[in-house]
Amino acid sequence: MIAKARIQTKYKTEINARGHALIADEPIENGGQNLGPSPGDLLRSALAACTAITLKMYADRKEWNVGAIDVNVEYKKNLDDMEANFHVQVSFENKSLSQEQLIRLEQIANKCPVHKILEKGHEIDVFMSDL
Repeated sequence: MIAKARIQTKYKTEINARGHALIADEPIENGGQNLGPSPGDLLRSALAACTAITLKMYADRKEWNVGAIDVNVEYKKNLDDMEANFHVQVSFENKSLSQEQLIRLEQIANKCPVHKILEKGHEIDVFMSDL
């Protein structure tokens, strides 16, 4: 899988991922035009979406009626060591889930692929080329 990004003016960045077009930008206070989410917003969004999808897939397989699933993700950066702590809050529309179901759903939320990637970390190789 390849995601492509192209920036020409200021900080507005056009992204293409699997044929889906997105815009990323920086907020006005960072010199951007606020035309789309910032890269940090996209990272938090990826974790929120992955968590929601993973939970929905599991609930569907188990035939558990969880109703709508809401996932909020925030992170706090420590600029001294560039470490970020993600805080994921999950809520279910169906408030009658058992304690056992909620415990299992929390375990499943921790298994979402984006969560596992962020938790483990990966080496990133950057090289310059003629694209």
